[in-house]
Amino acid sequence: MESKNILITGAAGFIGYFCATALKRRGDGVIGFDNFNAYYSPILKRERSRLLAKEGVTIIEGDLCDKELLMELFKEHKFTHVLHLAAQAGVRYALKFPNAYLKSNIEGFLSLLEILREVPKTELIYASSSSVYGKNEKIPFSIMDQTDRPANLYAATKKANELMAYSYHNLFRIPMTGLRFFTVYGPWGRPDMAYFSFTKSILEETPIYLFNEGKMERDFTYIDDIVGGVIAAIDQKERTFDLFNLGNNHPVPVLEMIGILENLLKKKAVYEMGPTSAGEVAITYADISDAEKRLGYRPTIRLEEGLSRFLDWYTHSNS
Repeated sequence: MESKNILITGAAGFIGYFCATALKRRGDGVIGFDNFNAYYSPILKRERSRLLAKEGVTIIEGDLCDKELLMELFKEHKFTHVLHLAAQAGVRYALKFPNAYLKSNIEGFLSLLEILREVPKTELIYASSSSVYGKNEKIPFSIMDQTDRPANLYAATKKANELMAYSYHNLFRIPMTGLRFFTVYGPWGRPDMAYFSFTKSILEETPIYLFNEGKMERDFTYIDDIVGGVIAAIDQKERTFDLFNLGNNHPVPVLEMIGILENLLKKKAVYEMGPTSAGEVAITYADISDAEKRLGYRPTIRLEEGLSRFLDWYTHSNS
C-alpha cells in the first residue's frame, strides 16, 4: 500500500497518540498538531508527545483557528490526509465553559475546512461522537437514525461538525469520512473518563459518585479496536462522504464495569448515589454493521481484558 502523508490534529490526545504511533510504525508520514490545553493535566499530553517524538512524530503546538499556521503546514508537507481528532471533550464541562466548545469544535473545525477548501483533494477523516444520538430511544444506534435531539452542548457541536462537513463536501467535493466514537478507554486515557476516575477512587478508598444511581450503560470500546477502525477509514478507497459508528456493539452497565474493576483491584468501591446529571444519556449502543461490512471493522477486546491492560499501565505509571 502506498504510504500516506497525514496531519493528525489532537495528536497529543488519547486517541491521537495511539493513531499517530500506529500510522508512523506502518510507514506513513505523520505530523501532529495540538494546543496542549488544560482541560485535563497537560503533563499527560506532554508525556504522550515525548513518546511520539521517539517514534519520529513531530507535534506542532498551535491553535486550529490560526489559519496562517495551518496553511504553512499544508504547503510544507503536502498532506494527503487529515485525521481531525482535536476537540473540546466532556459533557459536564460545557455547563460551565460553553465558549470553549464553540471555539474549538466549531471555529477550529471551520478553520480546517477552509484550508481544505484550498486543497480539496486532501482527504478528511474526522472524529464525531456517539453523543450525536442524544435522546434517541431506539437501540442500537444506527447511522441511519435521526440525530436532531442533542442532550448537551458537546453533542450539538459534534452534530454541527457533521453538517459543516457535508456542506463543504457538497460545495467543494472534499472527500470526507466521519467516525462516531463510542466511549473509548484504555491505557494513556483521559483522567476525566469514568473508568479512570473510578480506579483512582477505589485505590484511594474515596467515594465514587454515581449519577442516576449508576443506572447507565455504555458501549465501552478499547483503544486498539478504535485505532483499527480509524486506520481502515483512512485506507478507504474512493472516498466521497461517509459516516461510521466505531463502537463495541455491547453496552455494559456502569455498575458492572465497577464490579470488574473491584475484582481486578481486589478492593471494594464506596458509592455515593446521585440523581441524573444534566445532559447524560441512559445508554449508548453502537450498530456497527456498516463499519463491519465496508471497513472490515471488528472489535475483539472484551471489557475485562481492556480494563486489565489499563490497570497494568495505571499501576506502573503511578508506582
